[in-house]
Amino acid sequence: FCTYNTLLLLLCCFSMCLAEVYVLDDSIGLGRTFDGIGGLSGGGATSRLLVNYQEPYRSQILDYLFKPNFGASLHILKVEIGGDAQTTDGTEPSHMHDENDENFFRGYEWWLMKEAKKRNPNITLIGLPWAFPGWIGHGTNRPYTFPDVTAKYVVSWVIGAKQHHDLDIDYIGIWNEKQFDAKYIKVLRGMLDRVGLVNVGIIAADGNWDISKALLLDPYLSDAVEVIGVHYPGTTTVPEALLTGKRLWSSEDYSTFNNDIGAGCWARILNQNYVSGMMTSTISWNLIASYYEDLSFGRDGLMTAEEPWSGNYVVEAPIWITAHTTQFAQPGWKYLSTVRHLAQGGSYVALTDGKGNLTVIIETMTHNHSQCIRPPLPPYSVSPQTATFQLKGSFAALTELQQWHSKFDFETKKDVLFKHTDPIKVQDGYFTLKLGVDEVYTITTVFSGQKGHYPDPPISAPFPKKYFDDFDVRNPPFSEAPYFADQTGVFEYFTNLTDPGPHVFTFRQVISQRPVTWAEDANQTVSVIGDHSWQNLTVACDIYIETVNGGIFLAVRVDQGGESVRKAMGVFYWVFGNGTYKVTNDIGGQKVLAEGLSGTRPGVWHTLTLTVKGDHAFGMLNNYPLWKNVVVHQPKNGWAAIGTHSFEFAQFDNFLVNAD
Repeated sequence: FCTYNTLLLLLCCFSMCLAEVYVLDDSIGLGRTFDGIGGLSGGGATSRLLVNYQEPYRSQILDYLFKPNFGASLHILKVEIGGDAQTTDGTEPSHMHDENDENFFRGYEWWLMKEAKKRNPNITLIGLPWAFPGWIGHGTNRPYTFPDVTAKYVVSWVIGAKQHHDLDIDYIGIWNEKQFDAKYIKVLRGMLDRVGLVNVGIIAADGNWDISKALLLDPYLSDAVEVIGVHYPGTTTVPEALLTGKRLWSSEDYSTFNNDIGAGCWARILNQNYVSGMMTSTISWNLIASYYEDLSFGRDGLMTAEEPWSGNYVVEAPIWITAHTTQFAQPGWKYLSTVRHLAQGGSYVALTDGKGNLTVIIETMTHNHSQCIRPPLPPYSVSPQTATFQLKGSFAALTELQQWHSKFDFETKKDVLFKHTDPIKVQDGYFTLKLGVDEVYTITTVFSGQKGHYPDPPISAPFPKKYFDDFDVRNPPFSEAPYFADQTGVFEYFTNLTDPGPHVFTFRQVISQRPVTWAEDANQTVSVIGDHSWQNLTVACDIYIETVNGGIFLAVRVDQGGESVRKAMGVFYWVFGNGTYKVTNDIGGQKVLAEGLSGTRPGVWHTLTLTVKGDHAFGMLNNYPLWKNVVVHQPKNGWAAIGTHSFEFAQFDNFLVNAD
């Protein structure tokens, strides 16, 4: 006769014969320190429309992103240090348009960092430049010509964050996805130290792994760099990076449409970046898809908020995949040394706070349901499996664990997302799970998890067909007017003290030299607005040319922005300070459809009106016809836009759209 305990042991042995056993043990040494999961605002202008949401929807969105134990509950917020240039979906303004200028209230990244801090005072803040204002380059398209000048510029951003917004920046990067310069990194480290910012770490180089070799050869460079940050590593690392002993981060990853496959991508890399690559942090580009969807990489955020005019937003599946990790493990926890791939595909990670808490995250995402935009996945397979976990060390006495579950059902589309299910009973240090495919589990001792919820936001609606902005805002909360998305150049609210009449408060293009660019900015400045599907419409705007050789345009059917902005087609109505006009089919002004005399001159307000119906366009100046019946076959649709002929000061007022 067997005793009960003997029988139980036999049953456990029998079950282990049928299932792989994975050991969760903190007594044999721990792995690396977990540094957190984050999102990236910028690179560029990816949060542009978020600031224009009305309450309570804007705060609800922020809660889903940052509030602990509610939604994504992010540990890290990384932002672009604006450089006045196109950096993927738009331009973000610099705090120093020129070397004698400092303004720490431009753009919306300051506001976003403060909102994140309100919700999570412990959130890690990171700043990284993509581009730089033109004066940094001293006539070149590189920021390293005078490394002390660039370092001072970046350090001023860190100091300004503290002085003007009480924000402590934790890390600073070098130059996004560009070749690093070892001398500049050492100069930057020295300058940070001299001004007392010794706790601000440097992440390098936000590209590939190449800096790892340089760190091994240059001890001074190694001393300057705290974290090796790479982009889209495909969950793998290189031997040289491990030899440095540095913390390894996937400092930009994901970049994938936020549907179920995108969520599967995110689930896989959150685990396997550590299991395969020993990376202790993963940061999503981007934080939130809050930019016009027809720009580059539309809806590649963790959630979507692209309709501030309607209030509609969508809490996408990646939010809840993030929660599987962020709500149950915090920066400073340690990975167990026994994490690994599962026998039949998938992976698990396990973390502990060193105080008896344990969190295990399991993913079984299949190849075709977890593809990220880059890099391509090697072949692999995942099949249903039974997994038995053995608890040892300080976890051996646990008798019950909380369980959260997500399952993507690609056939029925009836997903289960972040569901709190029945607790798991632990018997004699063992528990067993039946794992299907395309699933995520969190098994944990932590009780504080929550699937936060707000009432449904307003239904989706297109951009208003009739829209007007007179820019008469005395103390604007943000430097940009609502819904305008700068694609080259920077457009800001402006107080025109030289005009005693109706144009005191205007909208001004403020960049007067080409920036140190990251992408292929246009040679003209341009800000788009509205609905990319617009075909037949009238736009009107008061314009003020400030320079003798200057020019301004009003445009419709602008078909491209982002990194393709210099290839944008549409109907562009230009007037110049020399008294001429032209109509072109392209932003570059090469495909001329009409031209002639206009009588326009600098220092005088004029009103431009542009109408397009079908294949014909008409233009008015100061409410009188200037040209008509210009034939335009392509493109058939696009945004409305304003802009300038070059990098020059110019003003706009009383912008009107009337679309059919």
